[in-house]
Amino acid sequence: MNHPSPDPDPQDSSGLEPGGGVPPGETPPAEGSTSEAGPAVPPPDTGKSWAVVPLVILLAIVVIVAVIFAVALLI
Repeated sequence: MNHPSPDPDPQDSSGLEPGGGVPPGETPPAEGSTSEAGPAVPPPDTGKSWAVVPLVILLAIVVIVAVIFAVALLI
């Protein structure tokens, strides 16, 4: 089976330099663009309450360490 090459024929492509190079400012042949990208997918909604738990844990650790230092200074 002979399948046609998916590569563009350099003889039919405009803007190519000899040897297949592309001059500055030209889009290479068969190059995709962002307009062909799929739809933007928003990040999943994780909710705002998740950030409260780590914040409370961190605050509790800071208070415990501060109390330990205060007690150590008094002794």
